[in-house]
Amino acid sequence: MVHLRRTAVLGVASLAALALAVPTASAATTTIRKGSAAAAPYSGNVRASLLGTASVTTSLGTGSCNQSTMTGSIQSNGTGLAINSASFATDGGPCSGSISSTITPENFPWSGGSVVYDTAHTGGRDAAVTIANFRVRAVVNIFGGITCIYGGNLTANGFNPDNPARGDTTVAEAQVGVRNATVNKISSGSNFLCPSTATVTANYKLLGETTAGSGTYDQKLYVTQ
Repeated sequence: MVHLRRTAVLGVASLAALALAVPTASAATTTIRKGSAAAAPYSGNVRASLLGTASVTTSLGTGSCNQSTMTGSIQSNGTGLAINSASFATDGGPCSGSISSTITPENFPWSGGSVVYDTAHTGGRDAAVTIANFRVRAVVNIFGGITCIYGGNLTANGFNPDNPARGDTTVAEAQVGVRNATVNKISSGSNFLCPSTATVTANYKLLGETTAGSGTYDQKLYVTQ
C-alpha cells in the first residue's frame, strides 16, 4: 500500500490529492525533442517504465514495487501531459515489504500535467515534470485488509539522457524521479487507519514512439528551452 502511493508517482510514476515539495522550475519555453538538443520536436505517446524499485514509507511500515509502467501522451511544448494507464506490482503480485498491498490506479486519464524546462537546473535536473489529477487505491494486508486512497498532483524531476545527475546513469534514456516526496491521503473512501501522508522514492525511464501509434516505445526523448 505504502508503495502504491509512491508510484502513483513514477514517474512512472503515475505511480491522490497530494503535492511533492520541490522547487518550481524557472520560467522558460519548453520543447520536447526526438533524442537530442538539436532534433525535431516530439508530440505523441510516451511510456514511463520503473528503474529498480519504488518505495513508500508510512507509519504502518515500508512497501516497495519492482514493476511499474505508465503510458500517456505529451505535446512538444511540454503541455498536455496525460496518463492513460498505470500499473504497480512486485513480480506480478502485490507490492511487498513490511506491509503488502494491491494497488489499483483509478480515474483515468490523469490529465493536466506538464513538462517545464528548468533554466536553473535545480538539483541538477533539466525539467520539472508534473503528473496531475492522479488517484490510486491500495488494499493493505493488515487488520483483514484496509483500503487507502491517495491522489492529486505530483511534481518530479526530469533528466535528459546525457545528464550525469539522472537517477540511473547506466540507462541512457530520459528519466523522471522523486526522492522522499510526500503524498497525502484522500479521506473519502479511505479507512481511518490509513496514514495521512506517505514518503515516496522512485525513478522511471521515459520513451516515445518512433512510429506514431505503433505501441513500440523506442524513441529517445530530450527536453530543451
